[in-house]
This record gives sequence, structure tokens and C-alpha cells, in this order.
Amino acid sequence: MLFDSTVRRELARGFGATLLVILTIVLTMFLIRTVGQAASGSVAPQDVVLLLGYVALGHLPTMMALSLFVAVVVTLGRMYRDSEMAIWFASGVGLSRFVRPVLRTGTPVLLVIAALILVVWPWGNRNSLELRERYQQRSDLSRVTPGVFQTSSDGSRVFFIERETADGANARNVFILSRQEDGESVTSARAGRLESRDDARYLVLERGQRNDTHSPSGERTLSSFETYSVLAGERAARSAEQRPPRAMRTIDLMRQPTPRHLGELTWRFGLLLGAANLVLLGIGLAATNPRRASNWNLLFALMAFVVYYNLINLSQAWVASGRLSMGAALALLHGGTFLLALALLWWRDHAAVFTLRRRPRPVAALEPAP
Repeated sequence: MLFDSTVRRELARGFGATLLVILTIVLTMFLIRTVGQAASGSVAPQDVVLLLGYVALGHLPTMMALSLFVAVVVTLGRMYRDSEMAIWFASGVGLSRFVRPVLRTGTPVLLVIAALILVVWPWGNRNSLELRERYQQRSDLSRVTPGVFQTSSDGSRVFFIERETADGANARNVFILSRQEDGESVTSARAGRLESRDDARYLVLERGQRNDTHSPSGERTLSSFETYSVLAGERAARSAEQRPPRAMRTIDLMRQPTPRHLGELTWRFGLLLGAANLVLLGIGLAATNPRRASNWNLLFALMAFVVYYNLINLSQAWVASGRLSMGAALALLHGGTFLLALALLWWRDHAAVFTLRRRPRPVAALEPAP
């Protein structure tokens, strides 16, 4: 009982501290990237915090799995360096005895990871995608700040307007500079309004003129109009069937077993199985020699984590392309890793016995003949 409580308490402390550090670093990186996207016009500035929350929830399973893996390696590695493991081994407690308290500590974390991957991950991606599309699907007129020249979403037009209403549906003193391959045109009008036609929105200008310039010939054309319609760049909203697999619910992916959907399922289930395998793998990778000045077990553990998660992404690509079935990918990658973790644990647990068996016997000294 003392053994279980001691190991679980050390693992819980290590997991909490590691998760806090990793979460701080990752959130800082994502905040910088999201602010950069808002500055470039990809997302709305008022949605930065909300998008950051969705991104953090989406990557939280990976951060929790890494934190649990590092906590196991660091905690058991410290026990090796402080000779606590030697005391437990001398008391008859083998390395395989650590599996039970480690799994009891990691089971709640694995359940949270499963809920995040299967439920929260598609929900966060769906909401994040809707926020981005809602901002990208706004009309060019709604992007413009009154009294400020601003470029359209595709970079082909420059707008200057004065709005009359808060919703931006009507405007006055509209100026549009459009660039084409063969020239450019300058359109000005006294008033304008937005109209919806066939899943698209148009800016209808009233009482204005247009000056067209043909670059190859230098010819200029001036025309006046009472009503002139300009496409405002509005696109139709993406339907549920057109959403990417990462934004679809897990049950919907199972109901539509296409290669892309199976690849997404392979990735989701692979993250959960990978987190469980890393807990067992960390017990074997934590072994170190306390007499050595340097400790490379944590570096090897991080390299194993990077390689393993890259293989999970690679298995998703193989299943999505039809090169491998979902069952075969999960069995080969995660089943092989599970067997590797058990083999490493068994080898660490019996390394001392093998060392004693390989040690040569001392040769008895020859006595002089009488």
C-alpha cells in the first residue's frame, strides 16, 4: 500500500508540473500564430481568444499524452538516480510491479484523452472552421473600414466607402479600383447597397461612372451608369457533407467508411492507443545507471515519442490513400509498439539475472606440486 501511494503521488506531481509547462509553451506559440493570422486578415480579431481555445482543446490530448509519458520517465528516472529503485528491488519488488500504480494514475488521464479525441476534437475543429469561413465569406464591403482604403480578400480590388447603416448593407461615396490582367478600372458611385442572388452577394452601385484603362493599347474608356452590380465575393456556406473529416463526429465517420474517413478514425484511435502504449514504454525507458554522470533516457524517450506520433500520422495517410486497411494499420503499429513495450519491460526486469549468468567464473589458482 505504501509502495502504490508513493509511486502514484510522485507521478501525479510530475504529470501536473509537466502539463503546466507544456501547456504554457504551446499556448504561447498558438497565440502568436493566431494573432498573426488576425493581422493578415485570415481570422477576425475579435475571435482570436475563441480560436485559441478551440486550438488548445484540439491539441490537449497530445499534450496530455506527452505530459504523462514524460512524468513516468522523469519520476522513475529520479528514483533510479536516488537509489530508491535499488531499495525496492532489494525488497523483492520488480520493475513489472510498477505497472499497476502507473496505470492506476494514468487511467483517468487516458479517459480524458479519449473524450477529447472522440468528442471535443471534431467539435472544436468544426467551430473553428465555421468561424474562419464566416469571416472569409463576408462581403468585401463589410471588410472595409469607413474612410480607409482597404484591399479586398483576393487582392484584386481596393475599396473606399462611407457607410450609412451599422450593418454595412448600404453605403455612400463608393470608390473601387479593380485590377485585371489587361488593365484596370476605377469605379465611383454616390450610393451602393448589397443584394443576394443565387448564393452570392452583389454590391449594387447607383449614379456613378467607370473609367477603364487597357494596358496593352493604352486606350481609356469613360462610361456613366445609373445602376451597376459588382460581385462582393460572397460564397455559399459549406454544407455538412463538404466538411473535412477532422470536423466530423466520430459516429458520422463510422457510418460513412470512406478511405478518408477511415484515415481520420485511424488517427483518432491511434492517439488513444499511442497514449496507453507510451505509459508502458516509459517504464522501460526510465531505467538508468545512477553511477553515470549523464542521463540520456529522457532524450531517448522524447525521440521515441516523436517517432511514434509521426508513424501515427503516416498510418493515417496510408489508410486514407487505400494502401493499408484500418485494422492492419492499428494492429501493426500499436500492436507492435505494445509488444515492444512488454519486451523492454521484461528485459529490464531480468537484466540483472542475465548479467550474473554471463559473468565468467573465477579460475582457481594452481597449487604448487608437492
